[in-house]
Amino acid sequence: MKITVLGSGTSQGIPVIACKCSVCISKNKKDSRLRSSILIDINEKKIVVDTGPDFRQQMLTQKIDQLDAVLFTHEHKDHIAGLDDVRAFNYIQKKAMDVYCSSRVEKALKREFHYVFSDFKYPGVPNINIHLIENKSFCLFETINILPIEVLHYKLPVFGYRIEDFTYITDAKTVSEKELNKIKGTKTLIINCLRIQEHLSHFNLDEALDFISKVNPERTYLTHISHLFGCHEEIQTLLPENVFIAYDGLEISC
Repeated sequence: MKITVLGSGTSQGIPVIACKCSVCISKNKKDSRLRSSILIDINEKKIVVDTGPDFRQQMLTQKIDQLDAVLFTHEHKDHIAGLDDVRAFNYIQKKAMDVYCSSRVEKALKREFHYVFSDFKYPGVPNINIHLIENKSFCLFETINILPIEVLHYKLPVFGYRIEDFTYITDAKTVSEKELNKIKGTKTLIINCLRIQEHLSHFNLDEALDFISKVNPERTYLTHISHLFGCHEEIQTLLPENVFIAYDGLEISC
């Protein structure tokens, strides 16, 4: 299994529009972050987790010419806004896109992309098959077992996902002991870490490191990074030896 980080930024991305801070004007490519998303390449299938506003750019940057399914973590716009561009894969692959999401996300998709679900479909709109999921394991393509991990983003339930020894969690602030136990044994973890200062709905650095110590993976990558966190190289100096800052384009073999 190979993981590609398509985006490692928070909802505003980096650089933030009109911002002149040292992070936003940095010339280090690792400080330029699109909205959070990953590509999972497993068993000859390619799965994207979240289609944020940068989905089209991410597909073009990584030269993705195959996409078999989309998993959604939750319904916020920085995680669903790019769904319309799956229509390119509809055209190339001559089939509907399989989308896996909670009932809350389905409701948001039908609101934001109402034309996709109308009785009269305008030619060229995306063609998707929604598969509703709950907080229990499910299987993709008869070979890929996926275990949802339900976390709270302030008060909003959000799904992380575990596949084999890899777990991806974004937009977490609270994780119950029950859900934590589902993560334990993970060897590679990607977890959100917004900044050093505390935040209402995201892990800050202390909270993320505490969570990592409970999971005890072999290696961890921090994602959903804000420009308030600092520059990539500066942040890395604050981290334990087995914790790293994710960056756009990072490839991880699991």
